[in-house]
Amino acid sequence: MSMDQIQVWQGRVQANEALYASYWRLLDNEEQARAQRFSHRVMHQQYVEIHGRLRLLLAQLLSTAPESLVIAKTAQGKPYLVNYPALAFNLSHTQDRFLIAVAWHCRVGIDIEVVKPRASLEGLVNKCFSELESQYWHRLDNADKTDLFYRHWTRKEAFVKATGAGISVGLNQCEINPEGPLAILSLPLQCGRPTDWFLQDLDLGVGYCGAIVADKPLSSIIDIQSL
Repeated sequence: MSMDQIQVWQGRVQANEALYASYWRLLDNEEQARAQRFSHRVMHQQYVEIHGRLRLLLAQLLSTAPESLVIAKTAQGKPYLVNYPALAFNLSHTQDRFLIAVAWHCRVGIDIEVVKPRASLEGLVNKCFSELESQYWHRLDNADKTDLFYRHWTRKEAFVKATGAGISVGLNQCEINPEGPLAILSLPLQCGRPTDWFLQDLDLGVGYCGAIVADKPLSSIIDIQSL
């Protein structure tokens, strides 16, 4: 993997009972404890498999053993590699599908969502979109509102994940041009200048939206690879 590249990997949860034990053994004590807190068996298995496969990918890139990786979290909850802090990674999943972004010497965030109608969309727009974004959304035909919501939501989520601050940074304060060209228009002061960040939508097929954000140009992003 080149130091200039940003790699994006996609996968689907296989839910293979025969492989479950092998993924479980890769997780550290904290990951296993978190997995145990899922009372729903399917969610438990998904967590174990996705995080096991994340470890396998990172270990492959670093030429090390997956179980030897020490993954810690910042005070805001963003995971990082203790022994390889220059290698940034970010994970997102929805239902049985997941994305992993990996890059050297930058901050990176990624998000994936299933596009589906929800009664709460307008409430989320009013709460989490800026005035400009909200006004644009409310002017759309009803047929277009669901797609635009998820397209814009994944951009915002990818950004706050890249910063490591999470939604506490204020999603409605992170303003992204809803029309185009795709660009971050304004940010809270603690997030730096809008021109410090680069944003790209991801083509994930019908029924899904995804986006990636990094504080280095995305011109070197490789095609989405399958795990």
